[in-house]
Amino acid sequence: MTRTARFALDPAFTVGTVDPRLFGSFVEHLGRCVYTGIFEPDHPTADEAGLRQDVLELVRELGVTVIRYPGGNFVSGYKWEDSVGPADERPRRLDLAWRTTESNRFGLSEYIAFLKKVGPQAEPMMAVNLGTRGVAEAIELQEYANHPAGTELSDRRVAHGDKDPFGVRLWCLGNEMDGPWQTGHKTAEEYGRLAAETARAMRQIDKDVELVACGSSGQGMDTFAEWEATVLQETYDLVDHISLHAYYEEHDGDRDSFLASAVDMESFIENVVATCDHVGARLKSKKKINLSFDEWNVWYMSRTDAEVSALDWPEAPRLLEDVYSVTDAVVLGSLLIALLRHADRVTVACLAQLVNVIAPIMTEPGGPAWRQTTFFPFAAASRFGRGEVLDVRVSGPTYDTKRHGTADLLHATAVRAQDGTVTVFAVNRSQTEALPLEVALHGMELGEVVEHSVLADADPDARNTLAEPERVAPHAGSGATLEDKTLKATLEPLSWNVIRLG
Repeated sequence: MTRTARFALDPAFTVGTVDPRLFGSFVEHLGRCVYTGIFEPDHPTADEAGLRQDVLELVRELGVTVIRYPGGNFVSGYKWEDSVGPADERPRRLDLAWRTTESNRFGLSEYIAFLKKVGPQAEPMMAVNLGTRGVAEAIELQEYANHPAGTELSDRRVAHGDKDPFGVRLWCLGNEMDGPWQTGHKTAEEYGRLAAETARAMRQIDKDVELVACGSSGQGMDTFAEWEATVLQETYDLVDHISLHAYYEEHDGDRDSFLASAVDMESFIENVVATCDHVGARLKSKKKINLSFDEWNVWYMSRTDAEVSALDWPEAPRLLEDVYSVTDAVVLGSLLIALLRHADRVTVACLAQLVNVIAPIMTEPGGPAWRQTTFFPFAAASRFGRGEVLDVRVSGPTYDTKRHGTADLLHATAVRAQDGTVTVFAVNRSQTEALPLEVALHGMELGEVVEHSVLADADPDARNTLAEPERVAPHAGSGATLEDKTLKATLEPLSWNVIRLG
């Protein structure tokens, strides 16, 4: 007997409004993300600024909003002054984070110019170095970037060719400072005090800046939750967000657990929310700290240490260039669902990273750019995931996993747009069986299935590559119906589904 997954949708029961920043990304000076990724002056498509226009077109199609920069681990050794002024006069530096050499040919001004060419939806999210630097350097960068004119630093920006301020509103107070791998790693007490003093100083320049304190680099960290509690005890009234980072990969062929990775992501989010609210209650504050999930992705991290340790300070080597399968894309789609399901508190999220480095877009130096399998779920979520997230409570079949316990075969959410249309995002985690889906619709005037798009393949390991850049793409689903206020559809095995109702 076939088991059916069910849930009901009612506009009276919502999670929250999706912040456009949920569809952010991340550009770090790591591998080929910048050089031969977004920036390649000798490329046939390069514009006058050296930006690859073929990549710009794909970035716009992907639908990214806020773009975090310049790291990542890179930022903990970053001297912002190296990245401004005439490019041919900028110093070359060792990057301790990735054992490479940084030329600084692409810097702060180039980053802002890149955002402008992506489009008005592309907002800067700048990280300051609290690893090897501190309060003074952070406020100097803020003054250079944002003050109109009339001071040494703002006038220096103008002299460098940028008359208008950069208008950076969103700032990260360091990166992964809980991690022993981080240059300048600190205890929670040390970091909390430094973050608080930096926040106070930055607010003296501009009281309306938005600040992100470093949370844990993963739920598995030994200091998880205690770190957040200690840092927020120092910074609660000074910051707006706390960060979360999480990466997932398939371990030892355990695909069932991999497909349930979002179980861990949702648990991580809910545990951080609980910790934030506990600190707020202890401080008797009515303020709510929001979450910035500013690094997340599928990343085969188990390969990375050997890859990096073998380097001898090259410039922009091929690093972390995971080639993603259909399975990876379905998991990434499920992670997007997890973020949407918590849109009431997750108000910023950045897919790490944008180009070449564990990225949805790949390039070949001097050659083409193409979409990885993971491009498709992100682009669909960014396009159709705007509006009110409806409360989804799934009833249906489950399965057991080694890493994440019992998981639903169906992972789903739904977003209602301003025009009343509804998009259901759904993943079938079964590797072998199609999953019947029934959705009861209450209080909404919906009359038809506008589209059912599916990402799945007979070969779950199929990938898009330089040789076959269009091997994998979404296809139309069949048989989805909307009758008597009930959506009925069948979800293919191991699939990501976008069902649009109008």
